[in-house]
Amino acid sequence: MNLNLVFRTLSVALLVSFLAACGSEAVPQQPPLVEVGVIVADPQAAENVVEFPGRVQAVRTAEVRARVNGIIERRLYEEGVDVVEGQELFQIDPRELQASVNATKAALTRAKATVANAAQDVTRFRGLVAEQAISEQEFDAAVARLRTAEADEAQVEAQLESAQLSLSFATVTAPIAGRAGRAEVTEGALVSASAATLLTTIEQLDPVFVNFSQSSAGLLKTRREIAQGSLELPELQRIGVALILEDGSQYAHRGHLDFFNLSIDPATGTVAIRAEFPNPDNALVPGQFVRAKLDAGVRPKALLIPQRAVQLSPQGASLMIVGDGDIVEARPVVLGDLSEDAWLVTEGLNGGERVVVDGLQKIRPGQQVAVASDELSDLVGNSK
Repeated sequence: MNLNLVFRTLSVALLVSFLAACGSEAVPQQPPLVEVGVIVADPQAAENVVEFPGRVQAVRTAEVRARVNGIIERRLYEEGVDVVEGQELFQIDPRELQASVNATKAALTRAKATVANAAQDVTRFRGLVAEQAISEQEFDAAVARLRTAEADEAQVEAQLESAQLSLSFATVTAPIAGRAGRAEVTEGALVSASAATLLTTIEQLDPVFVNFSQSSAGLLKTRREIAQGSLELPELQRIGVALILEDGSQYAHRGHLDFFNLSIDPATGTVAIRAEFPNPDNALVPGQFVRAKLDAGVRPKALLIPQRAVQLSPQGASLMIVGDGDIVEARPVVLGDLSEDAWLVTEGLNGGERVVVDGLQKIRPGQQVAVASDELSDLVGNSK
């Protein structure tokens, strides 16, 4: 056999094998597309819930103060309990006031005697002047004395009424029903009417008020949205309010808005708002901090996006949008309020776009992805 021919045949075979191996390495395999879950951002009607920090206030507060001078003899109520209107709270030493009443009664008795004597003179002089036994001047003087005596009697009667009223003030009673606070004075303390010494405070706790405020900028924004039709407010009905307590739990009873100030406080730049809540169990106490969630109308064409789909950074908020050709795009957006794990998107998003909600950690802008299914839902509420 020709050795040259054998060597040529082996060389050609080796070369073909080498080229085949090189050709197979030059064609890399494509990695599978990352699968993401999306929702379609369709406009929908949504309640506009606005949240404000607030503070609880008693619906009525009465400061019980001394109306006469004297020494406190007894405290007649238990501190920190509910009292009824008219219930006795304190007893002030009444002896000096009673002496004033007795002296006034004696003065009234003397005034009545003077009136009776003057009336007898007028009756007697009337017959004498008819017989011309006395002059008309004397009769007129008798009539004047009677009128003066009657005026003095009326003045003393008024003084007696004032003295009796002061005596009644010695027993201090509750002007309203409610929760009585601690006593500000003890037995033996001197109280003064001129200084209006504070004795205790009574607060009516059912219902209660919650005071909060809205900034002038927020009010301007709300009015603009109403004018543009993006916000619809209820007409001629009570606006509902819910409360979130300090521990994050929701208060069991809903309240309603009962006061909205029409002027802006120049010191704070805010508008005062107040809501009223039932408080049958005294769960709310004056001074307590709460968060009020106000049902401020309906947004007929709101774009609500699940909270997990929104990426927050120092530069702002953004969403991952799946565009044409299933290419991912980072879209900056402007957020409104967060309600029930869904952000309201006010700018940057058009209706009908596909928003990535699952698989955000595995994608980047400009990357082609595989959409898992459009069956997640077109509605935010069903995509949670």
